Amino acid sequence: MARRALITGISGQDGSYLAELLLARGYEVHGCVRRVALHDDRARLARLAPILDRLTLHPVALESEAALHRLLRAVAPDEVYHLAAQSYVAESFAEPYATLDANVVGTLNVLNAARDCGRETRVYFAGSSEMFGNAPAPQHEGSPCLPVSPYAISKLAGYHLARMFREAHGCFVACGILFNHESPRRGPEFVTRRVARAAAEVRLGLRRKLELGDLQARRDWGYAPEYVEAMWRMLQRDEPGDFVVATGETHSVQELAERAFGHAGLDWRDHVESAAEQRRPAEVRELRGDASKARRELGFEPRVRFDELVALLVQAELDALEGRGAPAAAPPPRRAGFGDRRPGPTMPA
Repeated sequence: MARRALITGISGQDGSYLAELLLARGYEVHGCVRRVALHDDRARLARLAPILDRLTLHPVALESEAALHRLLRAVAPDEVYHLAAQSYVAESFAEPYATLDANVVGTLNVLNAARDCGRETRVYFAGSSEMFGNAPAPQHEGSPCLPVSPYAISKLAGYHLARMFREAHGCFVACGILFNHESPRRGPEFVTRRVARAAAEVRLGLRRKLELGDLQARRDWGYAPEYVEAMWRMLQRDEPGDFVVATGETHSVQELAERAFGHAGLDWRDHVESAAEQRRPAEVRELRGDASKARRELGFEPRVRFDELVALLVQAELDALEGRGAPAAAPPPRRAGFGDRRPGPTMPA
């Protein structure tokens, strides 16, 4: 019998790659999406277009404890991957209450529902390198957490909730502390996507300038499909644990711009400006992960490195703008109730 997985945030970058990975491994895959994604904005499902007819999607708000309990009891998943979150740091400063509500209350509801669903469900919780804040680099599982944004605080609270369910209730809850991981499916508000898109647009004569915030902020950037495989591996172990997933290399936003515009045949200095209004109220100076534990216990080994990653992002933007990389049209979804466990039909249009 196929193993059954439920992914919250399945329509995002990580959720879409994880869904593909699980389907390739023979799983029956269910996903949580907000009702608006199914009814009002079909573009939100674009990342899932090639596999949409093999998924069962459920419209549910993670802030609704009752709805999550009904869903988990009906689906009865072997594994839950809790990826859904308000994940944009800048937005968390503008909307701190909404960020805390979605990321803390939503996580508590998922953990409670998984514990009470009537079977020994394994749970993956998506932490974040932002939890470390300005702790000395490289950051590892034992590093202090000094969050400097509402998003980081919300993720740290979720991380402690996950550990509490593991230690107090005996639940199998693994925590992935993933450093920045990118792909052409990254949301347009994130700096890697903004830079890659701008480089492509300047190359094609569609714009002239790009404004960024702190050009000297340094991040550890990896490739998203490799990181979601690490998520899966965390739930295949005999015991749950916490794992940093990172490349161990750090690069500045300026280096990102240099490489991206260089791949487009341009000099970044002619087109990129640092603007005060683009800066965060508090900035994390350097995030660089020590993934020794993940290498040792999960067999994780990053293969796509920074230069290749940036070239891949810019080329994807060029292809999309020139009409070579448009996503396939999604098949029309059909309604499936919480009790429908057949892999195939999806929730409504």
